[in-house]
Amino acid sequence: MSSNIADLIEEYILRQLAAQQDGKVELRRTEIADKISCAPSQISYVLNTRFTQEKGFTVESRRGLGGFIRIVQVPLQNLVYQDMLKKLTEESEPELVQSMVRYLVQHGMISTREAALVMQSVTTAYEKLEPKERLKFIRSLLLTLEKFS
Repeated sequence: MSSNIADLIEEYILRQLAAQQDGKVELRRTEIADKISCAPSQISYVLNTRFTQEKGFTVESRRGLGGFIRIVQVPLQNLVYQDMLKKLTEESEPELVQSMVRYLVQHGMISTREAALVMQSVTTAYEKLEPKERLKFIRSLLLTLEKFS
């Protein structure tokens, strides 16, 4: 597949997304194919390679009559929190959590005041809670930060 056509498809979809204020767009595969003069399979290729979850998108696709492509741009910070949640285990050392909190501060996702409160809570959790409960507590902290950021 010509990367030129893939680039055109990607640009078209990104323009459509940019025109929406909610970061969500619903398109029809045939409309895109007609506008760009390409095969629907080329659109599928672009969706599968350039609009991935790792790149901050979720894609829902239905084929056939009444079919559509719904693309939602997920805020990057949500992906950061989800990645952190995946990395935490009962065996996670406090240093891992500290580095996560530092990352959130360095990237402006939480304030230094919030970081201080989280760090004090995490320190207490490591001192007082069993690993299973501690993991639950730290995940709860991260989910709360994600919800309010």
